[in-house]
Amino acid sequence: MKRSELVRVVFALVLVAILTLLIHQFRSVGSSTADFPIRPVAVSEQLIDVHVAEGSSGSEIATQLFELGIIESSQSFFKVAVSDVRAARIAPGIHQLNNKIAATQALEQLLDPARIPNLIKIFEGGWNIEIFAALEQNGFAQNDILKAAKEVQLPQGFTSLEGVLYPAQYSFTKEATAKQALEAMINRFTLQVADLGLANDPKLKAQELITIASIIQAEGDIKDFAKVSQVIRNRLRIGMPLQMDSTVHYVKKVRGSVFLSTQSTLMKSPFNTYRKYGLPPAPIGNPGLEAIKAAINPAAGDWLYFITVSPGDTRFTADIAEFNQWKALYTKNRKAGAFN
Repeated sequence: MKRSELVRVVFALVLVAILTLLIHQFRSVGSSTADFPIRPVAVSEQLIDVHVAEGSSGSEIATQLFELGIIESSQSFFKVAVSDVRAARIAPGIHQLNNKIAATQALEQLLDPARIPNLIKIFEGGWNIEIFAALEQNGFAQNDILKAAKEVQLPQGFTSLEGVLYPAQYSFTKEATAKQALEAMINRFTLQVADLGLANDPKLKAQELITIASIIQAEGDIKDFAKVSQVIRNRLRIGMPLQMDSTVHYVKKVRGSVFLSTQSTLMKSPFNTYRKYGLPPAPIGNPGLEAIKAAINPAAGDWLYFITVSPGDTRFTADIAEFNQWKALYTKNRKAGAFN
């Protein structure tokens, strides 16, 4: 073989080696759109723990799934995630997934609460004592929880832990401390409200807005949140007591009843808005995002009163006479069992 031909052969072999290496590297970072086929999964299969950090992007989750060998390429999952709005609801925490599954299966498994060990669900409007109880049921010691509640750093402008434990799904490792658990909830709150303008209201401080949001959450259906928000502001503006049943329910720690006795309205408590004018000193629960948005952006209206005359039928008015008519209708419906 001539020298020139030998050089060409060697060059070709080197080129093939370089291309092979580049292809391998391309695949190794999951940049292709290759996807494992959809397959049935067996209960006996060993599961892989996927740690989804707070605020993780779709691409970050995709990269982790690929590196763990769960999906064939990160792009296959990313492509599925960006086309499915449910992907935004992937909860932070530990998820247990099968190995070598299709990207669509990976998304379904990440959305499946049954695949989140030690799942803690914090519902919108939940009280701190209810959240502490949920943590205790998942292995955290009561004394550690109470100690952590005093030690955690609150968001700037807040003096109350009630109101900043964001309602969502959480999952913590066995090594997690109670303080880390509460911090995760606070961090989730901070992340969710970061762009809402809590600090921009000229009349109300951030904690006052969250206090309003907590009342909105407890008092109204989501379709009425913005109107309830305006009623609260209108009453504050004219110096009218808020007279919200939910604030008394918070003091008594009772749920599920729409009826409030006259005796209950006479309770001595800074949270009793029948006796005390203005807002309660702190939130009466941990509101969800929609209630917080409504607190910041109330609907326009002159309403001073609202009442739910039957389930799903909440009415708003500025006329006390009309309100009293509706109150009579509410009483009639309540006695007839409409709220049972």
